[in-house]
Amino acid sequence: MTRQQLVENIRRKQSFLCIGLDTDIKKIPPCLLAEADPLFAFNKAIIDATASCCVAYKPNLAFYESLGSRGLLAFEKTVAYLKAEYPDQFVIADAKRGDIGNTSELYARSFFGLIKADALTVAPYMGEDSVKPFLVYPESWVILLVLTSNKGSHDFQLTEGADGDRLFEKVLKKSQEWATDEQMMYVVGATQGEMFRDIRKYAPRHFLLVPGLGAQGGSLEEVVRYGMNDSCGLLVNSSRAIIYAGSDAGFAEAARQEAYVIQQEMALYLSEKGIIPHRT
Repeated sequence: MTRQQLVENIRRKQSFLCIGLDTDIKKIPPCLLAEADPLFAFNKAIIDATASCCVAYKPNLAFYESLGSRGLLAFEKTVAYLKAEYPDQFVIADAKRGDIGNTSELYARSFFGLIKADALTVAPYMGEDSVKPFLVYPESWVILLVLTSNKGSHDFQLTEGADGDRLFEKVLKKSQEWATDEQMMYVVGATQGEMFRDIRKYAPRHFLLVPGLGAQGGSLEEVVRYGMNDSCGLLVNSSRAIIYAGSDAGFAEAARQEAYVIQQEMALYLSEKGIIPHRT
């Protein structure tokens, strides 16, 4: 998916919501456990109920890998279902890969060549040769971890070097030598608040994938105030607050209602910023 297609989807759906498919076998409704593939059954129901409210889905690989081969099969089936039934959705494999070049080449072959995800989260710590192999696939995106929403992000990401640059700023600067905003995004946690100003100093046009809304306490209003640019430039992720909004047979409808509330708030922000026509 190209940047322009993503922007058009945001405008058409009046939403920049990404729904995280953090599907935990221990948390899905018990009524699904008799299904041949409970994780996929859950994901399919969530997707069918919420697709009109969002522009992206983000399966987190840890939840699938924890079940071995059957979990990975559910992940692959989920991506295939999105590609077949909802081709306008931006599909992010949240795998946080990144290794020496030949290993990254194989990760890229898996997620982009075989599974056909639109984007992959990548850890930049090992540098250029660990990231470049993911960038050889046209219209596939690398989403670099820059400033995350967890408490431990302060341990390294905010440390200053001798030149006064913090580590996340070095990542922003250096990575823009590897790819443009047509193929690279950055992960910035919703809990970072005013730090989005600092991000935008170095990456004014890039899309930001913003986890941490909902269960982690991130503020959508702050993310928009400090992080939105003139083409939106945001994919704001909510996972548990949406997919586990209900715990019984009505779980999908409960998820839809939660996603709809967020989408309506997003539409107001998009209107206020002039990205979509003014809402009356």
